[in-house]
Amino acid sequence: MNARSTLERPNANSAVLTAADRCDMCGARAWVRATMASGNLHFCAHHARNHIDALRLKALEVVDERHLLVED
Repeated sequence: MNARSTLERPNANSAVLTAADRCDMCGARAWVRATMASGNLHFCAHHARNHIDALRLKALEVVDERHLLVED
């Protein structure tokens, strides 16, 4: 059985995403980290929006920090 979870904020065992974490697709700042069996995938808000449903189904853990984004 896979332990799948979606976290709004990282738990004590999970690192917080920083500005150094970059989207694997475009290089922008990553706001979502999906832990897969083969390793971590990082996504910017745009690419996370496009793939979040599939990630939640397949990932072991999803850390979603998009709620930290603010508009000016």
